[in-house]
Amino acid sequence: MVESKGFFCFRMSRTSKDSSTNFWRDGLKIASYCPLCESHSNPMDTRVIGEDEESRLLFIRCHKCANSILTIVLIHKGGMSSVGLVTDLTFEDVLRFRKGRRISTNDVLAMHEWLTSSRFSTWLSSQS
Repeated sequence: MVESKGFFCFRMSRTSKDSSTNFWRDGLKIASYCPLCESHSNPMDTRVIGEDEESRLLFIRCHKCANSILTIVLIHKGGMSSVGLVTDLTFEDVLRFRKGRRISTNDVLAMHEWLTSSRFSTWLSSQS
């Protein structure tokens, strides 16, 4: 098992005798540790946002410190691993953004152009 305090990460080896259900349950036991407040009890509210045979996208909220982590958990031949992102989004926010239109490279470039233009400065001044 590998654990990282800076971000949510774990790795666990799987043996051939483990069933997929038990493997996910054991993985969620590991996910019950909050890397932010270091709580080891079971204060985590875990909700599945999406899943397929080899992965789960989870929204995890710590009841002790109220911080949330959006994490992807992957199962592969070598075991289980995950990477998480601390977020201020609520579960409902995640669902709403997941269903929204994807942001393209052109969207990012257009926003950059607008933010660096005089139009943005004019608009910002008018908001005061």
